[in-house]
Amino acid sequence: MINHSARKMLYAALLIGGTLVQASPAFAQATRTWVSGVGDDVNPCSRTAPCKTFAGAISKTAAGGEINCLDPGGFGAVTITKSMTIDCHYTEGGVLAGGNGIVVNALSTDVIYLRGLDFFGVNPPTHGVRILAAAAVHIEDCVIRRFNAANSYGISFVPSGTTALFVSNTTVANNGAAGSGGGIQIAPTGAGAGRVVLTNVRSEDNPNHGVLIDLTGGSSANTTVSIDGSDISGNGNGISIFSPGPAVNVMVANTTVANNSLNGIIANGPVTARVGNTTIVGNSFTAGSAVVAVNGGSALSYNNNRLDGNTNNGAFSSTILPH
Repeated sequence: MINHSARKMLYAALLIGGTLVQASPAFAQATRTWVSGVGDDVNPCSRTAPCKTFAGAISKTAAGGEINCLDPGGFGAVTITKSMTIDCHYTEGGVLAGGNGIVVNALSTDVIYLRGLDFFGVNPPTHGVRILAAAAVHIEDCVIRRFNAANSYGISFVPSGTTALFVSNTTVANNGAAGSGGGIQIAPTGAGAGRVVLTNVRSEDNPNHGVLIDLTGGSSANTTVSIDGSDISGNGNGISIFSPGPAVNVMVANTTVANNSLNGIIANGPVTARVGNTTIVGNSFTAGSAVVAVNGGSALSYNNNRLDGNTNNGAFSSTILPH
């Protein structure tokens, strides 16, 4: 028989236990979290108690959720393994990184958005954004700069599965080193295939490649790349397309390819580059040609391009009519 005092104590213990159970969801993952230059990663990453870094916030953000920046700051490197948005459109969202800035290694069904971020490489840098696996990655309104070690890229897209990459209104500059690395690398591995769209992208002043499409490590013939309304200028090579075997189709439209010291557009191997309404000027001032097609490659013109004013213009393989 429980006496009156024992019954009261038991009731109080049950009440406290129930309160703790009810409070526990406050520490569950949230659909929206926040980082701040004066935050702390021990916080729950709420708006009133933000975290300090993206790495601190990501573990407290639910799949499909979003991390936002409350105020300017450098929020560090992070690896993304689930559907996620990191959006710092309205303030400075800095990713100051030695090594990789953001690595995407998610599931084949996951979609990732990176918006309004400023990536800056510090010694020793590797890649600004490294994409290994996902359904799709969207990079919007970002600046990716100074990942300037040998073999470093601003964006390194090397999926082993079928992955889409959309880059828009983004500057990729001063990445790579003389003879290696560069601005944007599109290089699926194994049976991986890329579906890549670059719109209003400025790949500039990268010592080696502005955009490199390289199927050396891949076996799939299903990679397609569209470059539209962009500026690929001031690099070593502008747009380099290379494959030892698998076919790849590239469309370049409404784009400026200018002042690249070597080749402007090079199609090397069983690749087809279709070029329309594009200005190709001021290239090949140290070596190479503005337009090059070798080893079975084709550089086709819709006959409305401006190919002139290069040290060596080279030539399109043939002209084609729009369908």
